[in-house]
Amino acid sequence: MKGTERREPSGAVRFGVLGSTAAWNSDGPIALAGPRQRAVLARLIVARRHVVPVTRLIDDLWDDDPPERALGTVRTFVAALRKALEPDRPHRAPARLLVTEGPGYALRAAPDAVDAWRFEAAVSEARQLPPPDALRRLDEALGWWRGPAYADFADEEWARAERSRLAELRALAVERRAEAALACGGAPDVVPDLDAHVTRHPWREDAWRLLSLALYRAGRQGDAVATLRRARATLADELGLDPGPGLRRLEADILAQDAALDPVGRSASRLWSEAAASYDRTVEAGARARLESTVGLIRNLAVTGAGGLEAARRHRMAVVEAAEEYGDAELTARVIGAFDVPAIWTRGDDPELARRIVAAAERTLAHLPQDASDVTRCRLLATVAVETRGARTPRGPQAAREAERLARHLDDPALLAFALNGTYMQSFTRAGLAPQRDAIGAELVELAARQGLVTFEVLGHLIRLQARAGLGDFPGADAHAAAATRLSERHELPLVGVFTRWYDALRQAASGDVAQAETSMRAAGAHLDSAGMPGMRTGLLPLALVTLRLAHLLPPDVDLALDWGPHRPWAEALALAESGRHAQARAALGALPEPPPDLLYEALCCVEAEAALRAEDRAGLERVGARLLPAAGQLAGAGSGVLTAGAVDRWLARIGDALA
Repeated sequence: MKGTERREPSGAVRFGVLGSTAAWNSDGPIALAGPRQRAVLARLIVARRHVVPVTRLIDDLWDDDPPERALGTVRTFVAALRKALEPDRPHRAPARLLVTEGPGYALRAAPDAVDAWRFEAAVSEARQLPPPDALRRLDEALGWWRGPAYADFADEEWARAERSRLAELRALAVERRAEAALACGGAPDVVPDLDAHVTRHPWREDAWRLLSLALYRAGRQGDAVATLRRARATLADELGLDPGPGLRRLEADILAQDAALDPVGRSASRLWSEAAASYDRTVEAGARARLESTVGLIRNLAVTGAGGLEAARRHRMAVVEAAEEYGDAELTARVIGAFDVPAIWTRGDDPELARRIVAAAERTLAHLPQDASDVTRCRLLATVAVETRGARTPRGPQAAREAERLARHLDDPALLAFALNGTYMQSFTRAGLAPQRDAIGAELVELAARQGLVTFEVLGHLIRLQARAGLGDFPGADAHAAAATRLSERHELPLVGVFTRWYDALRQAASGDVAQAETSMRAAGAHLDSAGMPGMRTGLLPLALVTLRLAHLLPPDVDLALDWGPHRPWAEALALAESGRHAQARAALGALPEPPPDLLYEALCCVEAEAALRAEDRAGLERVGARLLPAAGQLAGAGSGVLTAGAVDRWLARIGDALA
């Protein structure tokens, strides 16, 4: 695999486990004395900054037969390691890198100081990059490997899971690099690497698929078919399995010389241009058919990325107004209802546009003829439910209930998916509703996967990601994040990365890694600047940073110079309380409305609770305690999928103690 110049970490000491265990500083390699000293270092790196109890270290180093003075020996190893890693540390000064904490030791290496950690971050980052940048990033990352991970501890039980995980990640990186190279037109160059890759990993069907595709694009159609048949024989002879649908479909496409296999989408661009020209020649300018076709195009634009999302917002109301000019309520209803773009964030990007869309939908509902179909009414009601998101009004929940009732009666899967999106948007009327949203997400995933409704399947996974995080089930949330990512990569849905990037930051916040979580939140916030979603961007980063600190009982450090957007009243109340101006803080708390019914409801309740605790505002504490109580047992704010203020139970306990 081609390597590039190594990107050095920012810390003074760096560690390597992608090969034999090693350490370096600015002067070069650090001498590590003996295999057990290296084993202590490797074992602490496996723990990823967490504490490893001394008893566990002893068990891992000596299996079932530790010597009598094992504890003293481990302490000697640790002391020697500390001296090697921090040779200039003054005598009796506390260690900064290899620290003693509680019952054991932890290596507090910076996130970019361990090659395995940098590799994992690089593979994740490449997922969001355009193919040329992804190719360069993966080339660089794969160049960090010096041999098998933890090569000097291949037989150790404590290293086995991490070795296996990193080997899987390396194989995935090789395949993603090949995909990026293919997208850049480099088919001939990737064939040798992929050929070696399938030899090492004969059960990875995606590797066979990529090798065959590379051969086909390199003009070697016969070799491409032969490779697929070799894959079939390997799977059948060794595992008794037939190839999966991806390999079968590729074989059929190659035999048919399907134009979709052409590199870099040239065929698709040509077909689009030809179809658009034919449409212009065939459909009369100003015809009603053009309005319905235009809204379909706008709907597709909205899921293609930031530019498409912004363009869709610009044009959507114009199409609705043009339809209303015909005086045909059913035509207008079809135009309004055709914009069934899945929505996951509960604060709209353009409140004025949403208000106008809802007003048009309500006008159209009032003017529909008696014999208008229930499908038409259902789409208008679902639109009202989605577009009144985050507003405390009875109309939104009412419209959502009626749309869902009609959709279930009509037995129309696509319509039901749209209606369920409205139900989800209206499921924030109080705290603690994560289980209900999880059920909505589960139904959407099952329904959409069965019916091929890809964008709604992604929506279902993102809803479940949020709900499982709110319930503290991070393994479950991880699975849905991975599923949404796979679908987004396969179907070119780049906006999914906005949410998974924030979820990664939430995971770090929930795990206690405050510094890394803050770094990740700032990076995710920077990406939001170009995502085309002002409803999510405005005010999110400062709220996430403050709730991160509140979750870990740190001073909130409210910075009112930041753009708090609609969250500013809560920030100001907390800032007053934090600065000791308690009377003013109590006045500000008394003027606060109930937080909007959206994904950040519980987070704002916790900001309000912290202000009330500091200002000794009994009325405020009673009010916010009652609001948080239905979420007992959950993680405050984590149901947003982007931030958390910590366990609701801890907030309720603090409030209860203050009131007592």
